[in-house]
Amino acid sequence: MLTYFCSMTNSDISEFFSTLSKLMDLHAEDSFKSKSYSIAAYNIDQLEEDLASMDDAAMRNSKGIGASTATKIREILDTGKLQQLEDIINRTPLGVLDIMQIKGLGPKKVRTIWTEMGIESVGELEYACNENRLAAFKGFGQKTQEAVLQNIAFIRSSQGFQLWASVEKMANDWVGRLSKSFPQYKFLLSGAVLRQVETVSEVEIISDMPLETLPKYWANVPGLKMDVDEVKGKLQLNLQDSIPIDFTFVSKDKLYQTYFRNNCSPEFLSAFETQFSIPENAKSEEEIFTHNRLQFITAPMRENGKILEKAISDTIQKPILATDIKGIIHSHSKWSDGQETIETMARYAISKGLEYLVLSDHSQAAFYANGLTPDRIAAQHQEIDLLNEKLKPFKIFKSIEADILNDGSLDYDNNVLSTFDLVIASVHSNLKMSQDKAMQRLLTAIQNPHTTILGHLTGRLLLSREGYPLDHKMIIDACADYGVVIEINAHPRRLDLDWRWIDYALEKNVLLSINPDAHALSGYDDVYYGCKVAQKAGLTPAQNLSSFSLVEMENFIESKKRKRNLQPL
Repeated sequence: MLTYFCSMTNSDISEFFSTLSKLMDLHAEDSFKSKSYSIAAYNIDQLEEDLASMDDAAMRNSKGIGASTATKIREILDTGKLQQLEDIINRTPLGVLDIMQIKGLGPKKVRTIWTEMGIESVGELEYACNENRLAAFKGFGQKTQEAVLQNIAFIRSSQGFQLWASVEKMANDWVGRLSKSFPQYKFLLSGAVLRQVETVSEVEIISDMPLETLPKYWANVPGLKMDVDEVKGKLQLNLQDSIPIDFTFVSKDKLYQTYFRNNCSPEFLSAFETQFSIPENAKSEEEIFTHNRLQFITAPMRENGKILEKAISDTIQKPILATDIKGIIHSHSKWSDGQETIETMARYAISKGLEYLVLSDHSQAAFYANGLTPDRIAAQHQEIDLLNEKLKPFKIFKSIEADILNDGSLDYDNNVLSTFDLVIASVHSNLKMSQDKAMQRLLTAIQNPHTTILGHLTGRLLLSREGYPLDHKMIIDACADYGVVIEINAHPRRLDLDWRWIDYALEKNVLLSINPDAHALSGYDDVYYGCKVAQKAGLTPAQNLSSFSLVEMENFIESKKRKRNLQPL
């Protein structure tokens, strides 16, 4: 099940222990050992140094890694397997393993489904739900049954997709290698990857190479599976543990005509072809726009026909780049569940040429993340004051990621909230909500005078968890009314606010903020993914809070506090 043939990350290793813990619970085995493996998985995931690069002594001395765990990690690194896990997997029906991937079904519920209901596959479980049998079974109920059906549908719709962030480098590497091997031909990255869509199901490459060249070139390469369609001029390359690479081969005179069409969403292409023409023998995409006297529209922005109005009037502004980010907003330190001290994080930000850091550890309700009590907040603020003197002109702003509680209130009283420069309000608990409940919680939080930024709006995790249902327009309207910034959480598994709502937010003059939600230094680089997805909606630096200079940020905070009758800086 969990076998790797390349260098493993800490996250990969952690998954072995996490899966072992869950399967032991499924089989009702030693609960003490199961818990210890779950804790080991967490500790491994929190380590910043790669376990694969450590010797055994260093591994045993790492935080949360004892001798027994280190022995198992070495087995995983040396063999790609953990025999104890293999043994318990072999005692578990494959279909039951699939059921365990359904969100909301813990090992105990899966055990009931398996041993008491006799269900051993996702298909059987779906059928049982449609027959209303799960709802009638003790310990489940109608809501659980509906959630299971929704999650099964979501998993099926997500099969075959990967995050754009995990595919981009691989796709560009393929184009680079092919261009180097065959310099006489063009290889152009195309389709959803070029359009920077959050999740993709294939890598698409357009080429003027003759169709038969690559099949001959790769004929004796082991492990490569090729499907050739000579009529359509296509080749699909299938690799183990990767999404397909689709090649389209065309003549040189049709190269950019084909390339352009493949770089447009169906909606955009239909709107374009209704009003404009695509010249034959175009030498570039730019030539297609010049031919139609249009401002050039980059592939990521070719999602709907509305952008053509701006191209006609030459009013498309240069979208945001990662280099436009002036400060890190939304970051976690060792004070809660981050991996670094505040000073280490600040110095790293300085080394990257950034002007400020907005430190926003978890609030007290997030006990699982070592959330800060009021006493610890006061102590943290003293440390920040000392560091700000030490690191001038760089500045650390006092912030918190305050949990939005079940009734919509924030996780401290007004006296504590008033001590922060900024407050990021986010939902972390009770995510299974109706739209009415989700709206009530968020609208109440938006109306709180201390809320500066609304964090990861829907709580979604791409390819893993759908966000709670919202009326996006009503939320954005409320943020406009109360002057609340909406976060574009840049973690590649979130990218939340969804870029499809950026246009509406900008129409309502709502300020957005591309934030990495960083728990480690490497997390700072996630702003790249936030910028890439924001480019699809044409977000500019002026409309993004984390692009504000230090002086602009100080003025922004002071203005907010004055408007809300709070203590100014």
